[in-house]
Amino acid sequence: MPELQRLRLDHVPALLTFEQENRTYFAASIPDRGDAYFADFTARLSALLAEQAAGICHFHLLVAPDGEVLGRFNLVDVADGSAELGFRMAEKATRRGLATATVLHLCTLAATEYGLTTLRASVALDNTASRTVLTRTGFVPTGEEVQLNGRPGLGYVRNLRHGGPEDGAL
Repeated sequence: MPELQRLRLDHVPALLTFEQENRTYFAASIPDRGDAYFADFTARLSALLAEQAAGICHFHLLVAPDGEVLGRFNLVDVADGSAELGFRMAEKATRRGLATATVLHLCTLAATEYGLTTLRASVALDNTASRTVLTRTGFVPTGEEVQLNGRPGLGYVRNLRHGGPEDGAL
């Protein structure tokens, strides 16, 4: 069974493989990271780990028992009890309910381990898979229209303090 792990420096090789193998797949629904991202990968990861150590962000990987990275789940811009959720799954790990289960688990971690009360997310309107995951995990549309690299999108929110779907939580 895959395990959600907090990002560590020893994840570099598996995470780089995940990003490279899925680059074309990701670019179909979210902005491409560009060649510079891959050229400076270890330095970028070190910077992310410094942000994580400072409590600004919380980065996680969904890791298979063999060490293969199946997904990334990030909480960024942590401030005032709130954070922005971002996630991406390897193409071969989609349509199995893993993203939904992992986002639900991360919502619990956000509330219990990180003391967060609200999560926000933004997704392109044509990214049906991510919109479905957000809806299934208790996120509700805010009505805020956003632009994601020139593509129309929508903002979502989930209140982590309450237990009912009417509050934006499960």
